[in-house]
This record gives sequence, C-alpha cells and structure tokens, in this order.
Amino acid sequence: MTFKPLAFAMAAAMVWSAGAHAQAPIVIKFSHVVANDTPKGKGAERFKELAEKATSGRVKVEVYPNSTLYKDKEEMEALQLGAVQMLAPSLAKFGPLGVKEFEAFDIPYIFPTKDVLYRVTEGQVGRDLFKKLEPKGITGLAYWDNGFKVMTANKPLRKPADFKGMKMRIQSSKVLDAQFRALGANPQVMAFSEAYQALQTGVVDGTENTPSNIYTQKMHEVQKHLTISGHGYIGYAVIVNKKFWDGLPADVRTQLEGAMRDATKYTNAIAEQENRDALEAIRKAGKTEVYALNDAEKAEWRKALLPVRKEVEGRVGKEVLMAVDKESAALGVK
Repeated sequence: MTFKPLAFAMAAAMVWSAGAHAQAPIVIKFSHVVANDTPKGKGAERFKELAEKATSGRVKVEVYPNSTLYKDKEEMEALQLGAVQMLAPSLAKFGPLGVKEFEAFDIPYIFPTKDVLYRVTEGQVGRDLFKKLEPKGITGLAYWDNGFKVMTANKPLRKPADFKGMKMRIQSSKVLDAQFRALGANPQVMAFSEAYQALQTGVVDGTENTPSNIYTQKMHEVQKHLTISGHGYIGYAVIVNKKFWDGLPADVRTQLEGAMRDATKYTNAIAEQENRDALEAIRKAGKTEVYALNDAEKAEWRKALLPVRKEVEGRVGKEVLMAVDKESAALGVK
C-alpha cells in the first residue's frame, strides 16, 4: 500500500496541526485595577508564576493591572461574558451584582482585629458567601487581604464634624454611602482609575483607601492630610468565570487551586508590611501630614458611625452580621 504525495502531505499536516493544538496553552486573562506594586498586584504576579510552573506551561496567565483592560464597573460584566477569566475585585463590588451580603465587609469597625477577619474569610462564612456567586456564573477561589483604610483630604480630619459638606470619593457601595452620610459628607461614586484626577482637580475633596493604594496611585501628592483611622477594611475576592473553570481538565484545575492557595498565603502575608512601607513613604515624601487618631478620637468616630450597621442590616442580612459577631466572640474580642 502506497500514499500519493498530496495525500501524505495532507495527513502529515493534520497530525502536526492536532499536535500543535494539543500543546497550545490554556490562557487565563487576569484583570485588575491597581498597580503592580500593591499587595493585589504582587499577588497576581505570584499566581501567574506559580500557576505556569505547576501546570508545566499548560496554562498561561496574562495579568492586566491598572485598569488596562477594564475599569471597576466594566470588569464584572467582562468576566461573566467570558472576555476575561479571572478578577480580584474589592468585596464592595458584589453588592451592585445583587449579592449584597458582601457589603458587610464595608461596615465601619466591623472587624476588631485581623484574626477575626481571617476567621470570617477562611471559615464557613467566607465559603457560604462564595456559594452565592455561583448563580451569577462566578466561582470564588480565595480572599486576598489589603488592609484597613485611612482617610485623606486637603484639610485635617480628626473629628466626625470635620467631614461636614465634604465630597468624598467612594466605591459603589450602599454601605460606604451610608458611612459618609453619617459623617455629614457627600459621597461620590467613582472608578478607582479616575480618583487621582478627581482629587487633583477638586471634583472630590477626599477619599478613603489603604496606604498602599494611595501611595502607588500618587494620591498623596494631591492630598495634604492623611488620617490613620482604621475605620474600614478593603479586601478582594479572586474569582473566575464558572463555565471556564468547570471546563478545565480536572488535573489542571487541581494544580491551579494549589497555586492559588500559595499565592493567597503570600499576598496576605505581605499586605500589612506593604501598607506600613507605603505609609512611611508618604511621610517621607513630605507633601502630606500624617495623623493617627488617639483613643478618644477613635471612640468618637465609632460612636458617629455606629448607626450605619443598623441602617444597612436589612440590606446585607442579619445572619451575616451575627456570624461575624460569633467569630469575634470566639476570639474574645468586641
């Protein structure tokens, strides 16, 4: 039996094409809105490194930082449509998606310590919250820490009365809206990528964020005052398109889960140090006066913000708040 030259060439081409196709890596586009040199940015790069190594190159992770692909409001829809496969949005982003329970993380002073926070995110509460994302076509993989927030403005913010009438940039969150209204301020919902220019031009008077986000976005250069208040928390959920994730080969999915566990440990371990370093860098830059609330001032802030929890209880769900309180009680803190 002999092959004709053309038939042989076509058969060889088909074999080569099948082999090349089999070797083509699975691409994960990982989009986020902050700089590379933040806890989330470094975490994304670490996941890329670990995932590609664990899968021996079968997976290629493309990281797109600083809103280079999508802004805050666009990225969730892009994930659901499959335009990107992975995101790490702040926990506040799930409220507008209809999973309002995540907004419990925005309630002022809800986490008395980081230990309480980790009991929530790494325990049953965190797992139950992720289950609520599945009907939206989203699978939750991990919670990444960023840290506790500070306030910035072009005037000192030491007492609740200092916020009266100020325009403060916030993420889209009904809880954060209620927080600033409780302080007498006017909250302004705005994409993270637009915050610097808004502060620079006076469209807004101030904002809240973690020191690492403020420093890497150079917001301290256009804000004269920073108050270390620790009033709120910013964390992220690493999420993937559920259809994409479920469609992965089982061994690849297991390898990626391992890479994500290691990347999460790394990210959460560096978050606190990154914020300390950023705060010190802001001080050294000399453009911003850094002030830490004393115990009496912090107590005054807590009192002013206490009504927020009651106001949003019906929105975020009493069960979630009780579960958080249970974790605090288990550690003997209030």
